[in-house]
Amino acid sequence: MVRIECQVELVVKGADGREASLTDVMPLLALVNESGSIAQAAARKGLSYRHAWGLLRSIEERLGGPLIAKERGRGSVLSELGHAVLRGQRLCGERLGGNLQALASEVASDLNRWLAPPADDVRIHASHGYAVAALVTALVAKDLPVEIKYRDSADAVSALARGECDLAGFHLPLGEFRSVCADTYRRWLDPQRHVLVHLTRRKQGLFVGKGNPKRIGGLGDLARDDIRFVNRQPGSGTRMLLDLALRQLGVDPDRVNGYASTELTHSAIAAFVASGMADIGFGVEPAAHHFGLDFIPIVDEDYYFACDRAHLARAPLATVIDLLRGSAFHHRVEQLDGYDPRDCGRLLDVHEGLGGALA
Repeated sequence: MVRIECQVELVVKGADGREASLTDVMPLLALVNESGSIAQAAARKGLSYRHAWGLLRSIEERLGGPLIAKERGRGSVLSELGHAVLRGQRLCGERLGGNLQALASEVASDLNRWLAPPADDVRIHASHGYAVAALVTALVAKDLPVEIKYRDSADAVSALARGECDLAGFHLPLGEFRSVCADTYRRWLDPQRHVLVHLTRRKQGLFVGKGNPKRIGGLGDLARDDIRFVNRQPGSGTRMLLDLALRQLGVDPDRVNGYASTELTHSAIAAFVASGMADIGFGVEPAAHHFGLDFIPIVDEDYYFACDRAHLARAPLATVIDLLRGSAFHHRVEQLDGYDPRDCGRLLDVHEGLGGALA
């Protein structure tokens, strides 16, 4: 089975038109930042000290500034430019990672149709989430062909109704907004034809800088003039929930600074805040911790997969359900901050799941 990877690569072009990739120097910069020593960083990368310096100097010449600074008593540290380069690579990776993963899966699936006997791909259209990514990783590890497309929750569920996918991932908040959000999906879910599979319960909340420098206490602070916000795209379940919550607080979303600035994944939102381009974002807890941000919990929600009831007993869905119910996958999801897998793999009727029986 062919496996395809798509990765982000930053390329620096000098005034002379010559190009240099930052791919090789990024791990070296990260190790210098961690160890405070070029020599230690080079050794851990399996490079000579001279070769490591050569890589750094080559990029510095293209950039026109130093990546490393020497500080008395601290050895080698990254310059402000060095930190900016690291942030830039991380921002690119996180903003594009979900889409690149989906593209790689699509390309690999197409190639494997020509190279291998016909197989039933697990076609997943889903709102972005860390437990979904964990499932894709687990399926790939078992050599089960999977096609993943990260889409708005509504797009995913409508694709299931048209027969374009096997699993449609979407999420619903607990509490007062659940019914309104559930109505968005009812039009495509047939209680006789479809069934819901519980994936996880998770927390969504606010991403703020370490130590909460803006002293943000809740969603109401989005109305402040000194707050820059970064949002999820229209049509996403997170955006739907946020619109409802703000209007209940009397905050006009159109008056929020940066409300029209959107990103496609929770990781991209966190990367945006961590880079200093926004003061606050809204998403799931693991993304905040991954980027060293503080997290203010706002709401718990259920994440479901919708699927065809008639397909549950045969491959590939039967294999997926078994994996979801296994202890290994439960343990993997338990490692995600704010995620609870205790009902992972549980089947629910559409009315039961949309109505919040698990609450």
